[in-house]
Amino acid sequence: MNDTSRPTNAEWQPPDDPIAAVNWGESGLIPAIVQDAATGQVLMLAYMNAESLRLCLSTGETHFWSRSRQSLWHKGETSGHTQRIAAIWYDCDGDTLLVQVQPRGPACHTGRMSCFFRRLA
Repeated sequence: MNDTSRPTNAEWQPPDDPIAAVNWGESGLIPAIVQDAATGQVLMLAYMNAESLRLCLSTGETHFWSRSRQSLWHKGETSGHTQRIAAIWYDCDGDTLLVQVQPRGPACHTGRMSCFFRRLA
């Protein structure tokens, strides 16, 4: 399937201020779907705040906001399973991110490549 709505690399121009382009809502957080850039497999879902997105943009690796710990975290900081960012997309409403990555190991704390391994229906 060819998605002609996506610009080619030659047509793409980044927003002047990527942080301001995002609709942060009342919570100041945005869901970030993390996808393997090579396979298309969804690896995980996490949340970002403005600071974690700034870190992603400046380091080229994923950083998130932990809602349970109320702190920033660098994916793979302790495990070594970092995620190199290939591209970051935002949806039509600007309230969800799709982060395409080159994973360096499993995304899930269980040791699986994807956090989505349990089928519900």
